[in-house]
Amino acid sequence: MIEDQAHLLDQFVDLARQEKPDVVLIAGDVYDRAVPPTEAVNLLDDVLSRLVLTLRLQVILIAGNHDSSPRLSFGSRLLADCGLHIQGLPTTTTPAIILEDKHGPVHVYPLPYAEPAIVRHLTSQEDLQGHQAAMKVLLDGILARHPREARSVVVAHCFVTGSTQSESERPICIGGVASIDPSTFLGFSYVALGHLHRPQSCVGGRLWYSGSLMRYSFSEVDHDKSVLLVEMDGQGRSTVKQIAMTPRRQVRRVEGYFSQIIDGAATDKACEDYLMVTLLDQGPIFDAMGKLRMVYPNILHIERPAVTSPSAGGSGRVDHRKMDEIQLFQAFFKEVTGGTLNGAQSAAFAKVVDQVRRTQREEVA
Repeated sequence: MIEDQAHLLDQFVDLARQEKPDVVLIAGDVYDRAVPPTEAVNLLDDVLSRLVLTLRLQVILIAGNHDSSPRLSFGSRLLADCGLHIQGLPTTTTPAIILEDKHGPVHVYPLPYAEPAIVRHLTSQEDLQGHQAAMKVLLDGILARHPREARSVVVAHCFVTGSTQSESERPICIGGVASIDPSTFLGFSYVALGHLHRPQSCVGGRLWYSGSLMRYSFSEVDHDKSVLLVEMDGQGRSTVKQIAMTPRRQVRRVEGYFSQIIDGAATDKACEDYLMVTLLDQGPIFDAMGKLRMVYPNILHIERPAVTSPSAGGSGRVDHRKMDEIQLFQAFFKEVTGGTLNGAQSAAFAKVVDQVRRTQREEVA
């Protein structure tokens, strides 16, 4: 989807050129994986170069749970002098990036995604458990050094309790409690959050998820993707404006009978969208995907509820795309052994998955 991403990022750069913000905040999941493809690296390089070198904007960027923090951090001290501030690795002494506007200084604290095990190692607190405790330790350290009455912004990557998730987000952890209570961020003027794909606010508009620039799964078809333009006054109160983004292709669902969908494609101006098609036909359709792709070239998935549901005599198969790792393993375990996982076995599996993820991000404590 690199062309789709480039299309949206061009809009983002144009918006930055028009608005001339004091700073651009990127709150993590810069890439989709620890070792991104070359095309993705080149696209990021191009976009950041235009923002920093051409438009002369300050950019603050943190690592998310998809990113490899060491890779993302490479050259960060050199780049800071140019106005690109990258915080890939968590630290107990999170630096303040001090920006100035007409009201005076604003202290911005970049707080990348932090595994509890890493924070435990950094702080030597062997009894520290869970994301809530890890985040509180890091934020308490920031507040202890932050000047009283000074305006502040935290850029963080986490899951805040009460927020709305979608199926395309990779879970922060398997097993245990991954959520952060909104009250943990008390004491800061504004909190810019990354991780969740739906743009949304928490705690009366003081905590905001900007969301992803584009739809990455069919669970996001109702998301209105946007960029957040935040204005902060002299007292640290913020107003937030959502500016819509226009994708090259949409991600959407289409439902109907096979013949209706084929006939309707002739007048569908968005026939190149990424589609999930739900067919209502009960009888067999030879090569449905091939025929539909003749008119909708970017169809990705077909559902046949009338054929697969138990009431229709079908197998009633479970949609594994909607299951997380522990649910998938539970289903596999039951299929192989005929039994169910007990609590100790589930905990052992969750521990192994978390260790694999940390290894993939090259952040083993």
